[in-house]
Order: sequence, then C-alpha cells, then structure tokens
Amino acid sequence: MQLAPDPLSVTLSALADPTRRAILARLSQGEATVGELAAPFDISLPAVSRHLKVLEGAGLITRGREAQWRPCRLEAEPLKAVAGWVEHYRRFWEGSFDQMEAYLAELQKGNPDGRKN
Repeated sequence: MQLAPDPLSVTLSALADPTRRAILARLSQGEATVGELAAPFDISLPAVSRHLKVLEGAGLITRGREAQWRPCRLEAEPLKAVAGWVEHYRRFWEGSFDQMEAYLAELQKGNPDGRKN
C-alpha cells in the first residue's frame, strides 16, 4: 500500500521542472492564456498543457473561464509551505556560516596575513 504524497512533496515535485518554474514566474506578473504561456518555449501547446495540469494539481495555479479563453492565475499559498520548510534550513546555513566566520577569524589571529606557516 502506497501512501498519498503530502502537499509539500506535491509542490516540490511541481517546482522541480524549470519550464514549470518559468511558467510560475510569468504568472507572478499577472494572469495569462495557455498560448501566452507557451510563447517563450520551444514546446507544443499540449506539452504546455501537461505542465499546467501538474501546476494545477499542486494547487499552484487556477484556470478561469472567460468567454473562449481560460486564463491561468498563480496561487501562491502552496509556496508558503515551501518557504516555511526552507526557513528551517536557512537558520542552519546561517549558523554554519557564523561558525565558519568565527573559525576563520581565529585562524587570522594566529597568522595575520592569512598564509600558511
């Protein structure tokens, strides 16, 4: 029996593809049609539609209905969970850099010009 992936895993999986990240970057500027989203890529409209399905499945976009076209909109809520998860590790990295800085300062004290003896 396989468990359903958690929302963070689904979001990270959707973000793993550079085309999907580029689509989200474009949608951060405002809604767009599939054709507008496909324009910068050298891929077919069906391929773009598949990317949009993944993004929609992850809750990162929604598609509206206005007459003949279906504009896509960014839904940033799932990105908050990613930001919170990454924040934990940012604190770790900063602590590691602080420790490295202290270590380098200690090395400099023993040898002011920074060269090996």
